[in-house]
Amino acid sequence: MVIFKKAADLQHFIDTKRAHQSVKLGFVPTMGALHEGHLSLIEASKKQKCLTVCSIFVNPTQFNDPEDFKKYPSTLDADTEALLGAGCDILFIPDILEIYPDGFDAVKSYSFAYLETIFEGAQRPGHFQGVGKVVARLLELVQPQVLFLGQKDAQQCLVIKELIKQMNWEHKTSVSIVPTVRNEQGLALSSRNLRLTEAEQKQALALYQSLQLIKAAKTSNNFEHAKQACIALLHQNNCELEYLALADAASLQPLSDFDTHKDMMAIIAARVGAVRLIDNLFI
Repeated sequence: MVIFKKAADLQHFIDTKRAHQSVKLGFVPTMGALHEGHLSLIEASKKQKCLTVCSIFVNPTQFNDPEDFKKYPSTLDADTEALLGAGCDILFIPDILEIYPDGFDAVKSYSFAYLETIFEGAQRPGHFQGVGKVVARLLELVQPQVLFLGQKDAQQCLVIKELIKQMNWEHKTSVSIVPTVRNEQGLALSSRNLRLTEAEQKQALALYQSLQLIKAAKTSNNFEHAKQACIALLHQNNCELEYLALADAASLQPLSDFDTHKDMMAIIAARVGAVRLIDNLFI
């Protein structure tokens, strides 16, 4: 694995590779604190025979809570070892000046319409603006043919697809969504899980259990009844619910009730102790 801190060096290396052979470039953008979910994205890229680039950059513009940014775990040595083991070809570790050489405000902003007003957009004002800025910049620097993203961040996946449309990059970069990776109990893997105590990890299982309850209730045609059962379950496990909703799987437009004529998704966000977690499930 080759490690770069400067985009110019990364681009020169990739251009040299392409000069000698036909290369399809796969890209996995991350903020580090890597787990098996991230590594599944590397694996997906390798399965598609891509020269695989992983970036690690903790992007300050997507944190609407400065304390959350400060607490985000930094595990670069362990991350590097994990990427080596996963067969990653290139690790890109830019600093803030590499991503935002002229400051945060100089980077173009994008509008994501209703996606900025529902669920994560409503709970974290400005978050997707920050995501758009950093992903657009990373795409410009890396120039990948395939971008690999995790299904756990379903709303972010839609935002990034919309970003690529607005950049007019659909002919350059396709998006591959990789299924959520869970532990044996069903908890969706997340870098934030590192901040959970052992007791809180058990409590956090109520998020996935709630999604499963909603999936099981699909044939009942009564989402509100299922939602109330989930609220009780979350309360019993000391999970502070932010939202629990049913949505069109393709657009994340909220649904008031089950609609068997549509592909649906149950989506949830809750705090367990001081840690905020999200999850979703196709139903």
